[in-house]
Amino acid sequence: MFKEFREFAFKGNVVDLAIGLVIGAAFGAIIKSFVDNLINPLVGLLGGRAALDGLKVQLTSNVAMTYGAFLSAVLNFLIVALVLFLIVKAVNRFRKAEEATHRDCPFCLTSVPLSATRCPACTSDLKAE
Repeated sequence: MFKEFREFAFKGNVVDLAIGLVIGAAFGAIIKSFVDNLINPLVGLLGGRAALDGLKVQLTSNVAMTYGAFLSAVLNFLIVALVLFLIVKAVNRFRKAEEATHRDCPFCLTSVPLSATRCPACTSDLKAE
């Protein structure tokens, strides 16, 4: 059972996912700092407050609804979503550009430049397509 777990845990997909989670957490911290330290004060200037986090509605003498913290979290999410969208869009554009310049060898399925006449992996003759 330990051998199976080790094979699962150290497969490329699991390790890639772990690295992605760590980088994502660090990226989230950077975006949170950006919103808290740069965006919130600018928005706060417009509203006459020091930051979004200070926005609240006093319901009773000891109960307040702090909607500013929620707005700050929404802003964090929107910035992270926008940056991830732009990254995925750039990666997809790069992949499409690569696909247009390469084709798969029909014998071994290795990616081969369109102008190649012989596969570098299996040395099969490739007809111009």
